[in-house]
Amino acid sequence: MEITEVKIFLKDSPDKKLKAYATVTFDNAFVVRNIKVIEGANSLFIAMPSRKVKQPCPKCNFKNEVRSKYCNQCAASLPVVSYPAAQDAAAAAQSEHKDIAHPITQSFREYLQKRILDAYEQEKPKGRAGSDHNLE
Repeated sequence: MEITEVKIFLKDSPDKKLKAYATVTFDNAFVVRNIKVIEGANSLFIAMPSRKVKQPCPKCNFKNEVRSKYCNQCAASLPVVSYPAAQDAAAAAQSEHKDIAHPITQSFREYLQKRILDAYEQEKPKGRAGSDHNLE
């Protein structure tokens, strides 16, 4: 599988960890939007598009975001979701999201990350030109 196009949409807040969004086209036939370029403690990395995990209300079965205290439908108190003590805050926050799409192999993840970060480095000097990306 070949990456045939990478589009970068820079974010304008220089003090934030989120630096850009990427849209990647594979084999001129399949596109993945909203791959994030994030500044980590040591280097840049990518985060795949994800959605928040939901938990059903035991009373009305409405799906609420994990760690909500009350149901958004019936206002019933929701059970507390606990995380292992060894888990730090970042890991707990990450467990609230589930990837929509992601690479299966480490080698493809490295290939994807390299292509996106290379495109980001080329786009960065251009500034905000063309960054009016409409996120879904």
